[in-house]
Amino acid sequence: MPSSDPDSQGTRPLRRRVDTQPQPVQPRADRPRFDRPPPAGNDWYGAPPGHSGPQGYTPPQGYSAPPGYAAPPPVQQPPYQPWAPPPPPRGPHPPPQGPVPSGRRGRRGRRERPGRRPRRRLLVRVARVVAVLAVVQVLTVLSLRWIDPPTTAFMAANPGGSIQQSVPVEHISRNFLAAVIAHEDAALPYREGAFEWGELWVRAQAHLMGEEDPAGSTIPQQVAKNMFLNQELSAWRKAIEAPLSMEMAALIDDRRMLELYVNYAQFGPTIYGVCAAGWYYFDSPPAELSAAQAVQLVGLLPSPGHVQRAPGGGLDFEVDDGMGWLSRSHVINAQNRVPAWLDRLGFQPVEDVGITGLASEQPPSDDDCSSAPEEITELIEAEGTG
Repeated sequence: MPSSDPDSQGTRPLRRRVDTQPQPVQPRADRPRFDRPPPAGNDWYGAPPGHSGPQGYTPPQGYSAPPGYAAPPPVQQPPYQPWAPPPPPRGPHPPPQGPVPSGRRGRRGRRERPGRRPRRRLLVRVARVVAVLAVVQVLTVLSLRWIDPPTTAFMAANPGGSIQQSVPVEHISRNFLAAVIAHEDAALPYREGAFEWGELWVRAQAHLMGEEDPAGSTIPQQVAKNMFLNQELSAWRKAIEAPLSMEMAALIDDRRMLELYVNYAQFGPTIYGVCAAGWYYFDSPPAELSAAQAVQLVGLLPSPGHVQRAPGGGLDFEVDDGMGWLSRSHVINAQNRVPAWLDRLGFQPVEDVGITGLASEQPPSDDDCSSAPEEITELIEAEGTG
């Protein structure tokens, strides 16, 4: 078999002759030339058939406008401004016009609802006012740890006026302090907080059913009432008194709480505090009150408005309103209960509160109430019971 190159013989008839020299392309007269600058007016493709086109342009030969064809007016190009002013800045999206469609709304839809923003502003203002009042109230309660207020809300609500003078608790008879703890709040030195929740619930149920209070208010609750509330016996006052007393018990220690109580508790129609009460009823400074005198004074605490000074000193229940029997009954109840408590515990509850020593052992001071207040002296002279 003869040997031959298949590529040189078998495919020769299929090969195409390729010219190595490029052939020039003849441009058609009816097409624009892209290798030339554009005609004047930026018209790259020329005008439609039958239109004269921009200046310097001639339609291709052989073209004619169709019948009824009207050439459009020439396009007016704006003048070229190399330093054109920048576009105006884009502002926020304008609020939607018209009613908001019902259905699901996004956050923007909820914010843009008519009337929602004024209500939110009102709520913010109310919240700020409440926050400021809360801060002021906390600072007021905190200041009671060191400051003796000149008056209280309970005293200001008395239409007959009030006579009161504060005295440090160290200058008060231990007989009186022990009697107050035994009669009003025996758990004061040993309780955490202002009250026990179980006792508060029992008292609330008794109040709602119109029954007698089985336990009575604790000393922190009474201090809260004397300082910030009034004499009204209502459910709303009790509701305010409970959290207020909790706040006071958290910010004020038991020693100061007892001191505030004995200085602002009511002992007569216009008598407030142990200093005024000791001089008004017994012509005695608070440091020298005996156990019997202390028991009579604490017996006046539940009902102090129906008693007056007896001629020469003491308690007189023959008052004009005819309600002296109520105050007398409370005093008799105290005389039956408190002395046995004092004999059993002595001054130990007073020491557990944080008050040590005796009043007679304290050095004299300007505020020890060693002399009768002028208002008490004037009241005794006006009543003629000196």
